[in-house]
Amino acid sequence: MTDAPSIDALLSVMVQLRDPETGCPWDVAQDFSTIAPFTVEEAYEVADAIRRGPEPSMLVDELGDLLLQVVYHSRLAEERGWFRFEDVAAAVTAKMIRRHPHVFGDADASQATDIWEGQKAAERAARAETGALAGIATGLPSLTRASKIAKRAARVGFDWPDAASVLGKLDEETAELRAELEEANPARLADEVGDLLFVLANLARKLDLDPEVCLEGANRKFERRFGAVEASLATQGRAPADATLEEMEEAWREAKRKGL
Repeated sequence: MTDAPSIDALLSVMVQLRDPETGCPWDVAQDFSTIAPFTVEEAYEVADAIRRGPEPSMLVDELGDLLLQVVYHSRLAEERGWFRFEDVAAAVTAKMIRRHPHVFGDADASQATDIWEGQKAAERAARAETGALAGIATGLPSLTRASKIAKRAARVGFDWPDAASVLGKLDEETAELRAELEEANPARLADEVGDLLFVLANLARKLDLDPEVCLEGANRKFERRFGAVEASLATQGRAPADATLEEMEEAWREAKRKGL
């Protein structure tokens, strides 16, 4: 890897791609808003590569794709005269040093979490972001954002005392959703389902679980078991569309018994 191109080579490639006269027409046409979805997607692909192994060659490839996103946004900013990639690197370096005085200074390591949170609060204040919930990114997955919102509120004392209390709230929200089923007003149903999901995110938080990880695990489990249902029916020359719900349920229970 020692002969690999430096970051300067990648920055040069991006300059050439964005050249209005000789660059790639697709790259020239992009802006912050059109590139942002790819940035989110690449971050997820890095996480997926880690979850799958990680396998080094796959991880290095996905990390490269994510780095390209930072380079892309930095180039867009440089073209507008805002800042350069070097400024991004310098800013995050300074931030890490500032937030870790127990490593780069003489602070006590036992205070690391308090120092980190204090620095983040000071940075939000400098950006004129006020309130306990300020600065939580709106682009986060909703379950993750719900957990972060509740965690911030908990820091100022607005929280359930324990997981059992959250379960009580879950029962309350379930009853409210059930009460809306008869009228079936879409707006009211959406509101109640949202409340239910918010409470579930908080239940995960109180149990020291990541709600996104929990849901992803449930997704994978459903995929495995439904795949087993399809495979079971395929041995009979049938597809799910040809089977009854009862037949599919039985195949599902069999998959569950097998530990899938």
